[in-house]
Amino acid sequence: MIETRQLTKRYGDLIAVDHIDLKLAEGDVFGFIGPNGSGKTTTMRMLATLLNPDYGEAYVCGKSIYTHPQEIRRLVGYMPDFFGVYDDMSVIEYLEFFAAAYRIDGHARRKICEEKLELVDMSFKRDAMVNQLSRGQTQRIGLARVLLHEPQVLLLDEPASGLDPRARIEIRNLLKRLGELKKTVIVSSHILPELADVCTRVGMIEKGVLIVDGYVNEVMKKARESQMLEVCVTENSEQAAALLEQHDDVARVSMQGETIEVTLNQNVEDYSFIPQMMFEAGYRLTLFREEEVNLETAFMELTRGKQQ
Repeated sequence: MIETRQLTKRYGDLIAVDHIDLKLAEGDVFGFIGPNGSGKTTTMRMLATLLNPDYGEAYVCGKSIYTHPQEIRRLVGYMPDFFGVYDDMSVIEYLEFFAAAYRIDGHARRKICEEKLELVDMSFKRDAMVNQLSRGQTQRIGLARVLLHEPQVLLLDEPASGLDPRARIEIRNLLKRLGELKKTVIVSSHILPELADVCTRVGMIEKGVLIVDGYVNEVMKKARESQMLEVCVTENSEQAAALLEQHDDVARVSMQGETIEVTLNQNVEDYSFIPQMMFEAGYRLTLFREEEVNLETAFMELTRGKQQ
């Protein structure tokens, strides 16, 4: 559905996007992760045919951004970080205006607008003026707008930016629903927890370079090549830690308060020996778990030392 080959954009001496290769299939929800100014928005604007690359190629639904920009725009729904609304329109009028711009038949127009309002849980605001909506409600109306023409590809640039915690949760739930519709979605964010349980794939970009690209479970595994475990015992934690450190499969042991952090050697996946050792030595376990790797820790691990 989306493919880029050496996609590059320069602004003078600044390389905003540096030879990005990316390939997304139908139904992929791709989390585009990176700090502000890393190249996320520039990449999405090129895919939306709103910005011409300086080098490279990109295809959306098999069509080149150079030779078929108008066709791509019919297939893409692009939602920028901030967008304007018309002050003198109600929500339903706002959607019908854009539905008409998409040349949606007049008889079907109202029904489609009502369906999209229901999809984004905004039916209760259908007659409200758009300039009276909260930031979170405006974002949801923006999502409804880009869905009007049933695009196959969605490009959502920081859809949760500037929202309060409740609105962020609502937008995250909406993104999950879009994934269930089998649309190909690129959603960018610099707030990593927002994407953790939404995306099937993630890409990590820094200073225009796509450093990491893969399915979420693969990225998590790559970020932590060695298993790390947390162990707590009822007493004598330091002695227990010293005992664990002697095992051949243990790379290192450290203490975090009363918690023993055990890092295994690479490629060691079976850690059943730990509770067995503790039991045989007379220790009673109160905690034994594998340390979770989230997108934030994965990003820090995988980008460390890559861009200076």
